[in-house]
Parts: sequence; structure tokens; C-alpha cells
Amino acid sequence: MEKRDTGKLNEQALKGLEIRVGELIETCEELKKENRLLKLQQDSHTTKRASLIDKNEQVRKRVEAMITRLKSMEVAV
Repeated sequence: MEKRDTGKLNEQALKGLEIRVGELIETCEELKKENRLLKLQQDSHTTKRASLIDKNEQVRKRVEAMITRLKSMEVAV
């Protein structure tokens, strides 16, 4: 009788482990999907940041050129 009880306990423990492993696999898959999404978002933000840095540099150069022109006009007057 003890062997049957031990067998049932082992079976229950095994079933519990099987369920837990299944849950861990699902969690792992969810995390992989989330990680892929976050990497795509990061790539998008990196691209957008580079674009904004470039635009900022262009504007800075235009403002510096305007300041230079204004100063030269001031000297001419």
C-alpha cells in the first residue's frame, strides 16, 4: 500500500513539475515577444534621435549663419 501511495505522490509531484515547466515555457515565450517589441521600439527611437540630432545641427548652423550676416550688416551701417 505504501508503494501505491508513494507512486501517487511521485505522479502528483511529476504532474506539478510538468505544469510548472509549462508555465515557465509560456512566460519565456511572452518575454521573448516583449523583448522583440522593445528592441524594435529601441531601434525606432534610436533612428528618431539621430534624425533630431541632425536637424538640430542644421538649425544651429543656420542660426549661426544668420548671426554672422546680422553682424556684417551691423558693421556696414
